[in-house]
Amino acid sequence: MSFPILANKGIAEAVGSTPLIKLNKVSREVGRNIYGKAEFQNPGGSVKDRAALYLIEQAEKNGHLDPSRPATIVEGSAGNTAIGLAHIARSKGYKSIFYMPNTQSASKINLLKYLGAEVHAVPVCPITDPLNFNNRARDHAKSLDNAIWTDQFDNPANWKSHYNTTGPEILKQLESAGLTCEAFTCSTGTGGTFTGVAKYLKKATNNYSKVIIADPPGSAIYSYVKTGEMSREGSSFTEGIGQGRITKNLEASLDIVDDAIFVPDEESIVMLYRLLDEEGLFLGGTSALNVVAATTAAKSLPEGSNVVTILCDSGHKYADRVFSKKWLKEKKLYNSIPESLKKYITLE
Repeated sequence: MSFPILANKGIAEAVGSTPLIKLNKVSREVGRNIYGKAEFQNPGGSVKDRAALYLIEQAEKNGHLDPSRPATIVEGSAGNTAIGLAHIARSKGYKSIFYMPNTQSASKINLLKYLGAEVHAVPVCPITDPLNFNNRARDHAKSLDNAIWTDQFDNPANWKSHYNTTGPEILKQLESAGLTCEAFTCSTGTGGTFTGVAKYLKKATNNYSKVIIADPPGSAIYSYVKTGEMSREGSSFTEGIGQGRITKNLEASLDIVDDAIFVPDEESIVMLYRLLDEEGLFLGGTSALNVVAATTAAKSLPEGSNVVTILCDSGHKYADRVFSKKWLKEKKLYNSIPESLKKYITLE
C-alpha cells in the first residue's frame, strides 16, 4: 500500500503527485486504454495549482518578489489559475488581486473572495484592448510596491511546471505498470499544461508519444494547427480554454505538435454526463472535452494503445449551469443529452 507524501512544508508540497485514472468503460468502448490525470485532486482543485506554485516561486527566486515583506500577486485569469494563486498566496501571507472576464461562473468569483482575494470581473475585450482583463492585471501590478503580475499566458514558468512535474509523473505512472504512452492530448488556454507535458513526453520517449491539441468552438488553435490560419467561429460553454492568439507558452511547443482535434460542445456535454454516470467522476466541461479528444485520438492508434489526457478540475464550480435544464436549453445542448442521462439534470 502506498501513501501520499507528508507535506511538512504546507500546501505547496501537496501540489502534484495526482493519480492517473483509467476510464474503464470509455476504454472498453474504443478498444484502447484512456487514462486521465486526476488534477482535481490538487489542493486548489485543479491542474492550475502546478503553474500557480511555479509562477510564485520563480518570482521569489529571481528576485522579482521579496518574501520578507508584504507582497501582492496580481493576475488575469478565467478562474482556476487565480484560485491556485490565491491558495498559494494565502499560505505565504501574500495579498492577491485578480481580473477576470465577467462571463465566468459566480461560484469561481465567490471562491476567490472566500480566499481573501480582491476580484475585478470586467467586460470581455480582445487582448489588443488596454481594458482586456490580462492587460488590466499587468497595469495594476506596476502601480504597486513589491508586487508581481504572474503573466500566466506568456511566462515560461507555466509550461516548465508541467515539464518538471506533470509529464514525468504521467510517464512514471505508466511505466510502473509496464505501459507506454502512445499519445497525449489536452486543450489549451494559456498553453502551459499542453506544452510542458508534450515537450517532456517527446524528449523522454524519443518522439514516440504523439501529442495532440484539443480545441473547443470559438478557438483558433485547431485552425492554426491544421491550416496555419487563425480562424475562429462560434463560442463554447467550456471555461478557461480556447484562444484567439498564440501565447508564448503554446508557441514553445508548436514545432512538436502532431495534430489537433476539434471537439463540438454537443460531444463535450454528453461526455460530462457519461463520466458521471459510467465512471463516477464529477468533472467540468474542459475535462469532458479532453476525454472526447482522447477517445478520438485513440481510434487512430492500434488496439491496446494508451492515451493520456488531463482531468482538469471537478464539476463543482459549473454545476449551477451544466445541470440546469434552463441553461442547457439556452445553450441548445439539452437535446444532445441522451434520455438515460437526463436524470442528472436536477436544476430547472
